[in-house]
This record gives sequence, structure tokens and C-alpha cells, in this order.
Amino acid sequence: MRLDNKVAVITGAGGGVGRASALRFAAEGAAIVCADVVDGPNEETAAMVMDAGGSAVALHVDVTDAAQVEAMIAAGESEFGGVDIVFNNAGVMLSGDDDAVGTSEEIIDRTLDINVKGVILGCKFGVPALRRRGGGSIINTASFVASVGAATPQLAYTASKGAVLSLTRELAVVHAREGIRVNSVSPGPLKTELLMSFLDTEEKRHRRLVHVPMGRFGESPEIAEAALFLASDESSYVTGADLKVDGGLTAAYVTPE
Repeated sequence: MRLDNKVAVITGAGGGVGRASALRFAAEGAAIVCADVVDGPNEETAAMVMDAGGSAVALHVDVTDAAQVEAMIAAGESEFGGVDIVFNNAGVMLSGDDDAVGTSEEIIDRTLDINVKGVILGCKFGVPALRRRGGGSIINTASFVASVGAATPQLAYTASKGAVLSLTRELAVVHAREGIRVNSVSPGPLKTELLMSFLDTEEKRHRRLVHVPMGRFGESPEIAEAALFLASDESSYVTGADLKVDGGLTAAYVTPE
């Protein structure tokens, strides 16, 4: 069991990568704190974990609210005795996200609030809990668009994921000697409700897939496997890294500096 006796807090656990990761982590022995702002699907994820023989609790958490994020981490400690893994996975890609001219200030603020502040708060309250365990793993969800420009304009989202990469690197350096590893996973285009609602025409989907060498959208369980590696002791000498799971997209377009 790769996560035996570990406790993982996963935000955005109500679906997509969050749900897939909750199920995968639990299958490897972790107790799961399922956190999401949408209660029904999140409770369903926790029930799926428990139905499979695992341990889980579902919490309503708005990752932009410091008190709720602090309570989320505290729940991991009170329910399961500690926190070993914090997967800051919750994020949004809003339909009004466009280029610099076309994106409203409201969309910019909301996107950065959830995708950047939410990750920072997860680390703010997660780090002390990991210290109390003598170390642990933080995983932040970034995106391939942090490394290449998106074919379909989504400026606020792209900027937010670039910020996730930067803060991941800094936190990794700051906390390396405390036994706290901080890494990110950068999915390529995924067949999730989030992306499919954004790529809402065949033309938009084609524009995205034409850049993917594998020629298909990724699946949430494939990202969960990458997150599992970063959560486990198998990645014990890995910190400050960004694990790209993108069907070869960035390999095709990013050249070494």
C-alpha cells in the first residue's frame, strides 16, 4: 500500500481529478478529507471511498475563505490524527475568460481568487499540519497553459496557473529541509466537465487537440496516477518539480532555454 496510514486532504474532490485522486489514494491506504464547495458530488465521492472499504469525510469548503480552509486541515487532524498530504486541486475555468481586452474584471478576480489564493491558503494552513507530522507532500494543480500559450484565449486561467508554478517552486525551496515536499502536476487537455464546458464547440475542441501529439483528451484517472506518485514516498527526492501529464503537448512546443 503506497499511502498506508497516510491522511490526504483533497480540494475539488466532488468530481474530475479530485474524485479520481480521492478514490486512487484511498485504494492505496490513505484516509481522505474530501473538500468541495458543491456538497452533493463531494459527499458522493466520500461515500464511494467508504463503499470501497476506505475512510473518508466530506466537508463543505470554499478555498477562498481562510477560516474554511483552516477548518479543513483541522478536520484531517481531528478525524484521522494528522495530515500527510495536501492536494490543492480545486480550480475554475470560467466561460467569460477571454483575452486581455475581452475578459471582465469580475472574471479575472474570481479566477485568481480561487486558483491562486485558494492554493496559497491550502499551503498556509497545510504546512503547519505537515510540520506536526514531521513532513509530508503538497501537490498543486497547475496546467500545461502555464508553459505554453493556449490556442483558445483564457487569460485569467493561464495567468493563475503560471502563478501556481511560481509559488510551488518557492515553497519547495523554503520548506525542503523540513521534510515537506511541494510539487505541481500540469495536466494537458482533459475530458472533464470543466474543460468540455469551456470547449463548447467542435471547432474549439479541434483547435485544442490538434496540438496534442497523442491526439486525444486525457482522463482524470491518468492525472490521479501522477498525483499518487507525488504523494507517495516514491517521490522522496522530488520537490519543486512540475510533472506534465499532457499527451506530449509541451514537448512539441517548448524548447530548452
